[in-house]
Formats: sequence, structure tokens, C-alpha cells
Amino acid sequence: MLEAIWIACAFTLGLLVRGLGLPPLVGYLAAGFAISALGQYVHLPEHGGEVIAHLAHLGVLLLLFTVGLKLRVRNLVQPEVIGGGLLHFALSVTLLSPGVYLLLDVTAYEALLLGIALSFSSTVLAAKVLDSKRELRAFHGRVAIGILVIQDLLALLVISLASGTTPSPWALLVLGLPLLRPLLFRLLDVCGHDELMVLLGLLLALVVGGLGFEALGLSSELGALAFGVLLAKHKRATELSNSLWSIKEVFLVGFFLQIGMSGLPGMDALILAAAASIVLPLKGALFFLLLVLFKLRARSAFLSSLALTNYSEFGLIVAAIVLPQWLVPLALTVAISFVISAPLNRIAHPFYEKLSGRLMRFERNIHHPDQQPISLGGAQVLIFGMGRTGTAAYDQLKDRVPGLIALDSDPGKVDRHRREGRNVLFADAEDQVFWQGLKMDSIRAVILSMSDIEAKMIAVRQLRQRGFDGFIASHTLFQDEADKINAAGANETYLTMSEAGVGLAEHVQERMLKHGAGVVTEAG
Repeated sequence: MLEAIWIACAFTLGLLVRGLGLPPLVGYLAAGFAISALGQYVHLPEHGGEVIAHLAHLGVLLLLFTVGLKLRVRNLVQPEVIGGGLLHFALSVTLLSPGVYLLLDVTAYEALLLGIALSFSSTVLAAKVLDSKRELRAFHGRVAIGILVIQDLLALLVISLASGTTPSPWALLVLGLPLLRPLLFRLLDVCGHDELMVLLGLLLALVVGGLGFEALGLSSELGALAFGVLLAKHKRATELSNSLWSIKEVFLVGFFLQIGMSGLPGMDALILAAAASIVLPLKGALFFLLLVLFKLRARSAFLSSLALTNYSEFGLIVAAIVLPQWLVPLALTVAISFVISAPLNRIAHPFYEKLSGRLMRFERNIHHPDQQPISLGGAQVLIFGMGRTGTAAYDQLKDRVPGLIALDSDPGKVDRHRREGRNVLFADAEDQVFWQGLKMDSIRAVILSMSDIEAKMIAVRQLRQRGFDGFIASHTLFQDEADKINAAGANETYLTMSEAGVGLAEHVQERMLKHGAGVVTEAG
């Protein structure tokens, strides 16, 4: 049973690399190459490659759909996104293509296509890394995803031109997709919270978006992304994304397996992969310099660039269509870039702290679009993170505390809260520069309601290092995380589910007392 081999190899090597401190996806890539090597000695079903390719494709579509659910179109129409994406593409192709032509025995046309393939960054890896750190909606996350969308559109254009295919005249129908938004919103409203919601997500991502766009001669990946964007403003978009999470993750294992199973590398593959690995830091440096040029601060430019410092699965798509003889070399190149990029992104924030002194010299002395507040005025209570928990805490305190202020790293969320009358400012608790300039003399208590435990621990340490001796409260789902946050310096860390149960019991008790029912005790 081929599926048994896939699952066993993926789990074993994923667990092994996780024990080494690397993301499991590195193990999945290794599992793909292991299965490919195994095929040299053991007969594997010929249809296996087609099956894993199909599962991988479904995983990519679901990933792009969930990315679209968290994307705002206005985030794409920004100078740093459009300018950074287009300039990086043009400069990369100009610099990479001649190098490939001189290094390998290829024609000028092949060198051009290989240069184009290597200019793209991985949407799958960057989105997965940013999503795992809850940074898709942070400023640097939105810039990175925006540039990736620009690159994906360029890749689709290149594939269409290189393969000689043209979209159907009916493709113009996609311009009317925004007219479907009321219908899609209504469907999401009535489908409930269970399997119907999951099926709706699969229907839109795989059938209407994926298969529908393919029928029009367009990319199925673009279709999945487009339908995700259409639903992004719905209040249940996050719930829909969460409902698809497990399915998406399992299918994406197939994607990483597929890269490794493309075949075992030869000498050309090793040469290309080695050269591309040497050039990889230059790719990231070019992103950094361009983003700083477009007025970003060094930290945002660095974090966005690090997420983009890899090679793309779209390069494999280009190779599969127009350069099949270079599919395995590019697969190895992409795999190695993932092995390099994934661990670095995992330590992105501490990595920046070590380099911040050098990188900040590149900042332009102007107003930056990601500028953060340095004064909290006369506020007495500060809330970090305005998701559901932070919003509930704010609304509970707003009539009881004279000075209340909240911070969040998602500018879109900040705008929404300000429209609803809440005193919320844009700031990122993991930004060293934010802490260096922060003035919070009147703050007496801090509530940490961010999703990421690392962000909470950084915030606690920064507060204590700057002499804050007030009360710090946090929340989390797990006891081991609560212990870590308290060890970092928090006064109390509440377990979310336990506190929900306590609150529910208190509501019941109050209702019983209000109606004179009393409360039954052991003595009674």
C-alpha cells in the first residue's frame, strides 16, 4: 500500500527533524527524496506519483484559499508591494539568466526561463511560516504575501506565454466575480458551524475556484485565491479558515513529498542547487534594499525579505510545462532553499535583534508606513492584541477604567476598532524599536491577549526590563505555556477554557440568585 509508505516516511522524518529543532516540513521534503530513492530498489505503483501530485495540488489550492480569506485587496495596491514585486522580478531575471547561461550547458531561451523560475519565492512556504506565527496580518506579513501574489500573477503570465496557451474569451467573466459576494456571504451565513461550512470551503476553493478557473483557461491557484479574497470581509472568514486547517495541512504534506519524489538529482541538479543556494542570500538582500527604498523600516523590510528568501513551487510548474528536463534540478533547488529558509524564519525575530544595529543604518530618515506610537498618553491599562479575547477585555473595562488603550499589529483590525469607537493604535509587541521609544509612565496594568506565545513572552520581558512593576495578566490554552509566560515575569496567566467555565458558572449562579432560586450547597 503506497499510502502506508508515504505516511510512515513523512511521520518518521517529520518527527526526527522536529526533534532537531527544524520545522516538520523539512522532514517531509526528505521523505519525498527517500521514497524516490526507495523506488530504485522496490517496485512502487506507477499511479502513485499521479495520486500524490493530485493531493499536493489540492493542498496548494486550499492554502491559497485560506490566504485569500486573510487578505485585503487594498494591501496589494501599495507602492512597496507593486514596486517591490515588479522591480525584484526584473532585476532578478536580469542578473540570474546570464549566470545560468554561463554556468550550465543551456540555450539562451532556457537560461531565461530558468532565471524567471528562480526569481519567484514560495507562496506555500511563506504563507505556512507566517500563518504558524500568526503574522499573516502583521505589516511585514501583508507586504510579503502581497509581493507573492504579484509574483504568482507574473508566473501565470509567463506560463501562458511560454506554453502558447491563451485564456478562453469567457475568462472575462471573472471580472464580474465581486457581484457574487452577497450570494457567497449569504451561503456562509446559512451553512452553520459544522461539516457544511467545511464543504462550502472545499466547494469554493477546489470546484468553483480551482476547476472553474481551469475551464476558463486560467490558473486554478488564482481561482482559489480569488474566492478566498471575495470572502475575506465576512465576519466568519476566520472561522472558515480554521475549519479547513487540518485538511489543508494534511494535503500540504503531499505537496512537500511531491517535491522530493520528482526524482533523484544528477550532476546538473547538484551544480544548479549549489549555485542557487549561494545566490539565495543575495535574493533576500535585494528584497530588503528595495523595501527600505519604498520607505519601510529596517525591521519590517527584514522580516518580509526573510519570508521571501527561498525558491518557488511555481518554478516547478514552469519547468513541468516548458522545461521538463530541468524539473528534478529545480526540485532539489527548491527543497534546499526550504531547508535553509524555514529554520531562519522560525528564529526571525531574535535573528533581527542580532543584526538590527547594522540593518537600521539603511533606513530612510522619513515617515515610514509602519511607524508605531511612542507615547500612550495618560492611559492606565494597556491591552496587547485586539482579537476576541482582547476585545472582550476592552469592552468589559471601558466604562470602569478612566484610561484605557489597546495595541494591535494588524492595521486593518486597528481601523475597524477605531471606527467602532475603541482607542486602539497600531504596534507590534515583537518590535525592538517600538519598545525602545515607548513612553508608558502612567500604565498600571497590562493585559496580553495576542495569539502567539512568543509575542507574549517578548512583551513580558520587555516590560520588566524597562522597569514596569505593575500587574501583567495573560491567557493561553495550555498549562505549559502558562508556566513559561509566568516565568518570563507575568503575574497571572489564565487558562482560557478554564476561565470560560468559571465565567459560565458565575453567570448561572447570578441568574439563580436573581430569581430567588438559591444555590444548593453540601450543607443544604
